[in-house]
Amino acid sequence: MAEHAAPSTVQTSPAAAQREPAGTRRARRHALRAAMFGFFVDMYDVYLPVIALAPAIAYFSGTGSSTVQNATLTGAIFAASLLGRPLGSFIFGSMGDRLGRRRTTIVVAIGFTICTGLIALLPGYATIGVAAPIVLVLLRLLDGVFLGGEYTAANPLAMEYAPREKRGLYGSLLNVGYPGALAFITVLTIALLAVLPSDGPESAYAVWGWRIPFAIGFVLSALIVVYYVRSVPESELWSKVAKQDRPLRTLFSRAHARSLTIAFVVGTGAWLTLDATIGVFAGHFKGLGVPSAPVNIAILIAALVALPLFPLIGAWGQRIGRRELFMVLGAVNLVVSPVLLALAVSGAPAAAPVLVYGALALLLSLTVWAVISAFLMEMFPVEVRSSGYGICYSLPSVIPAFYPYFMVGLSGLMPYGYTPVVLLALGGLFLIGGAWMSADLRHREM
Repeated sequence: MAEHAAPSTVQTSPAAAQREPAGTRRARRHALRAAMFGFFVDMYDVYLPVIALAPAIAYFSGTGSSTVQNATLTGAIFAASLLGRPLGSFIFGSMGDRLGRRRTTIVVAIGFTICTGLIALLPGYATIGVAAPIVLVLLRLLDGVFLGGEYTAANPLAMEYAPREKRGLYGSLLNVGYPGALAFITVLTIALLAVLPSDGPESAYAVWGWRIPFAIGFVLSALIVVYYVRSVPESELWSKVAKQDRPLRTLFSRAHARSLTIAFVVGTGAWLTLDATIGVFAGHFKGLGVPSAPVNIAILIAALVALPLFPLIGAWGQRIGRRELFMVLGAVNLVVSPVLLALAVSGAPAAAPVLVYGALALLLSLTVWAVISAFLMEMFPVEVRSSGYGICYSLPSVIPAFYPYFMVGLSGLMPYGYTPVVLLALGGLFLIGGAWMSADLRHREM
C-alpha cells in the first residue's frame, strides 16, 4: 500500500523521552487533560438538542406540528451544528497552523461559550413565532463553527505531546469525552424529566427545564477558557517548525491528495454511523411511540460501557494497526449494528428491544470514534496538522448531516422507521473502503 507524505520528524526518541525535563511532562499532562475536557464539552454541546432538547421540541415548533415535522426540526438543529464545523475547521485550522494551537483554542472557546449562553435564553414559538426555530438553528450553526475550531486546535496540541508508542491511547483518551458527555447529558436529562412535567409546549420542562443543560454547558465552556489561559502551554513541535503563510494551499496540494481522499471516505463512514444511531435515536424512537425513559437509558448504557472500552480499543489499534481495526469496525457496522438497530425498530414501541438491541447498536457505532483522531493526525505534518486534522474530521460530516432528509427520501422505498438502518450499513461500507485504501502509519514520528 502506498505511503502518504511523510510528516516532519521533530519528535524525540523513546530514550530521549526518558530524559525529558519535568516541564515537558507537565505540559503533556495539561495539554491532554485540557483536550479531553474540551472534547467533552464539545460533544456535550453537540448532543444537547438531540437529547436534552428533543423532549421539548414542541416549544420551538408549535402545538400543531406533526411527529415527523418535530423529528425533522430536531435533526435540522443537530445538522446545523455539524454543518458549521467544517467552516470552523477551515477558519481556525489555518489559524492554528499560523498563530498557534493554544491561542486558537482560547478564541474558539470564548465563541462557543457565548453561543451556548444565548441559546439558553431563547424564547419559544408562542412568543416570537417562526423566528424561534430559525434563530435556534442559526445559533447552532454559529456554535458549530466555533466547536469545529475547538478540536481542530486543541487535539493536535495534545497529540503532538504524545509518545509514539502511546498515540493510539492518547487518541482514544481525547475521544473519551464523546461517551462521557453522552452519559452526563443523558443522566441530567433523565433527572430533569423525572421531576419536571414534559407533556406539551407549555410544560415546565418545555418552557424552562431544557435550559438547565444549556446553562451548565455555558459554565463548562467558560471553564475551558480559564484552563487554557492559566495552564496549557503551546505545542513544542509547532513552535519548532517553519510556519506556513498559506497552510490551506499547502494542505490541498498534490502531496496530500491521497491522505485527504482517504480521510474523507473514512470520515464519511464515521459520521454516517454516528448520525444513524446517536443522531436519530432519541427523536426517532420517540416518534415510534417509545417513552423517553427507555430511550435515554439505552443511550446511557451504551455511553457508560464505551467509557472504559475506548482506551482498550485505542491500545488495540496501536497494537494491530489502525487500518486493520477500521476494517473490523467497518464490517461490524455494515452487518451487525444494522441488524441490531432493525430489531430495536421492529420491537417499538416496547421498551425492552430498545434497551437491548438499541443500546448494542449505539455502542458498536461509538467504537469508531476511539480510533479516528490518531488515524487522521498521523496523515499530516506539523505545519498543516491543525488544518488537516480539523478539516478531515469535520468536512466529511456535511453530507451525512442531511440524514433527516435522506430518511424522508428513503421512506418512499421502505417504512420510515427502518430508514436509519440503511444509513448505518452505508457508513460501515465507507469505513471498510477508506481503511482498505489507507496505510499503517502508527510507527511514524509525528
